[in-house]
Amino acid sequence: MLVNDSAYQSALHEVVDVIARSRAEAVRKTSAVVVRMYWETGRILNRNKDYGTAFIDTLAKDIRAAFPGIKGFSARSLRYMAKFAREVGEEYCNSYCNIPWGHVVRLLDKTEPGDKRDWYVGAVVENGWSQVVLEHQLDVHAYERQMKEGKVSNFAKTLPDPQSELVQQALKDPYIFDFITTEQGREERDIEQAMTDNVQALLLELGTGFALVGRQYHLVVGGDDFYIDLLFYNIKLHCYVVIELKNQDFKPAFNGQLGFYVAAVDGELRGELDNPTIGLLLCKTKNDAVAEYSLQSTNAPIGISEYRLGDELPEEYAKVLPSPEDLMARM
Repeated sequence: MLVNDSAYQSALHEVVDVIARSRAEAVRKTSAVVVRMYWETGRILNRNKDYGTAFIDTLAKDIRAAFPGIKGFSARSLRYMAKFAREVGEEYCNSYCNIPWGHVVRLLDKTEPGDKRDWYVGAVVENGWSQVVLEHQLDVHAYERQMKEGKVSNFAKTLPDPQSELVQQALKDPYIFDFITTEQGREERDIEQAMTDNVQALLLELGTGFALVGRQYHLVVGGDDFYIDLLFYNIKLHCYVVIELKNQDFKPAFNGQLGFYVAAVDGELRGELDNPTIGLLLCKTKNDAVAEYSLQSTNAPIGISEYRLGDELPEEYAKVLPSPEDLMARM
């Protein structure tokens, strides 16, 4: 039977791979053609904008008459096309052709022309975000957290170029784990477990290229046992990433433990082709000045960020809104 023949199975897998890649390429090319078509349609509409609302409404009806069954040319869609052409010049149109039209519409709705929108376009292309994921990243302000000034780390001092710059760009502050809800008295181990239970969401929040190596990763150093909260490998950065989670305010002493883990992973796991291991300390809150001073005395490459769970309010809102106890007292 050919079904069990190794040569046949190999040929089958090769053909399936060719078909899958070709179909994916056809979808990408079709999407690019559609987005370009919408941009050119929008440019025509903008040349006739003085005709007012009736112009677009009538045009939508006549397009449907000319192409029965055609989708994507409602009056509402035509207005998006006009906005697309107004806000994106021809020299930038090709970059938008690399993402689906639904993504373009979300960006037109939720961002203004400029660096922020361009960053999201690039992120969609690089990471292959679905429309749902893009919506989520917009809602949690991924751009602002990625570009935040004064992120606390010593990467520039402890890592060679260009790795130091790449790692600094990858660092966020705060990290938002909105797939984990807070509970009274929740322990660090509970949060770690929730992270690994939702590993796909965790990897998405951490950024591009992260692969989970293990939780409470066991290392033996000099006959003693040690356990790393979360150990990752980043394929883009070509290095191990040690994450320590502290369900409390930052304290300088935390750097010592994390620095030891970074050195241990370098000594026990790092290969010849790997870049230096980096550490990331996640705390409930941190004083930036204290964190920056604490990093000056360590040679281990460490970044310090806050983390926020799903139903925790930002500080500026928490100060204004009444607590549950206040509400109960008033009732």
